[in-house]
Amino acid sequence: MILMDINSILKTVDDFVWGLPLIIFILAVGIFLTIRLRGLQVRRLFLAVRNLLANEKTGGDGEVSGFGALCTALSATIGTGNIVGVATALVAGGPGALFWMVVAAIVGTVTKYAECLLAIKYRVVAEDGHIVGGPFYYIEKGMGRSWKWLGKLFAFFGVGVGLLGIGTFTQINGITSAVNSFFDPDNQWTVELFHRDYSWTVVIAGMILTVCVALVLIGGLKRISSVAEVLVPFMAATYITAALLILVFHVKEIPAAFVTIVQSAFGLKAAAGGVMGAMIVAMQKGVARGIFSNEAGLGSAPIAAAAVQTDEPAAQGLVSMLGTVIDTVIICTMTGLTIVITGTWNIGLDGVDVTTKAFQIGLPFQPAVSSFILMVCLVCFAFTTILGWDYYSERCLEYLVGGHQGVLKAYRWLYILCVFIGPFMTVSAVWTIADIFNGLMAVPNLIAIIALNGVVVAETKQYLKKIDGK
Repeated sequence: MILMDINSILKTVDDFVWGLPLIIFILAVGIFLTIRLRGLQVRRLFLAVRNLLANEKTGGDGEVSGFGALCTALSATIGTGNIVGVATALVAGGPGALFWMVVAAIVGTVTKYAECLLAIKYRVVAEDGHIVGGPFYYIEKGMGRSWKWLGKLFAFFGVGVGLLGIGTFTQINGITSAVNSFFDPDNQWTVELFHRDYSWTVVIAGMILTVCVALVLIGGLKRISSVAEVLVPFMAATYITAALLILVFHVKEIPAAFVTIVQSAFGLKAAAGGVMGAMIVAMQKGVARGIFSNEAGLGSAPIAAAAVQTDEPAAQGLVSMLGTVIDTVIICTMTGLTIVITGTWNIGLDGVDVTTKAFQIGLPFQPAVSSFILMVCLVCFAFTTILGWDYYSERCLEYLVGGHQGVLKAYRWLYILCVFIGPFMTVSAVWTIADIFNGLMAVPNLIAIIALNGVVVAETKQYLKKIDGK
């Protein structure tokens, strides 16, 4: 009964935070920047790819390359949101949620460009020489010290997202659920913990992942970046290949899937009188899960971008915006299409089971092989997200406590503890908490981007003039 009350309270808060005003705000910021920058995300897409392939350190302060920063950012964004989050959105909002997810990503691409540009422009060098930057600093230094409270508010929510949202519970919960579904789907080997029965696969997988996370986090940003540069390209390529196989073997069904997605997005398949309600639900779930997945406008990617060794904020902004394209426009879309084509979004399944069933139906392999492929991808996705969000939330905490190293070290162990207990959280509560902190974190950052849009435009014009003049 108490658990039901808690879930009910969390859902009420989530519905308020992710109500229509915030959805409109997020989309409006992206549309506004798209107009101000004259469709930069489309006009300069090839320049962004060229900058990424060059992978240059162009001088200036910094600790990692542009590619390393992108991989660190992608390590935090490509996670359970791409597999579990998309499935959750389609189950709750119908196939139309995918349409709004992509729309939010297209306009959000330029939002990520702007926030990463600002992070590099207003970053600072800490006393020990490491680079620190992000929304808290471009709020304080760009908007003025009188707005420092807004930067601290962002940092507080950022710690919450890392500790209680994207960084820990949702990721480790997704990992252990996938491992359990593969190795012990009928829960034949269980142990009682916290007055509930859990499969030994959940317990063992949770312990192994906790140890691995601890070993990497001790090394700081450079070790996280090194791991990300290896794992992120590998895991993305593997998952995309598997999803492409499904689409290839069901190519004739793709047009019908797109029709279903568009119709659902605008409530055209809803019962009489429920068109607007169905459309709002699809939009809400799609935008919320899209932001959860690609984090455009959330203010997280700028924290990684700030550490890039470059003296061209706009150049890295272009590279960083590719993260949204890769994460949502490509990977989430492919996940959503496989689920719609195989019809697993409306057969009574939830979470990772939806995508697992889609892979089992869609891939030309034995179900066990398909499940194993998805499990490996999910484990890699979620593992790197845990690493990336520890870095993000530590930088937020560093801003809040003035760089106090003792507090940061204690937080790191608290973060590891949250990873350890994550498998034993209920799925619905985990995703609801993550959604709430996501929404709260986005608000201060979006306010700052709007306030500093003139700076973004000026920096962009200066950079493009230099590039085009060559």
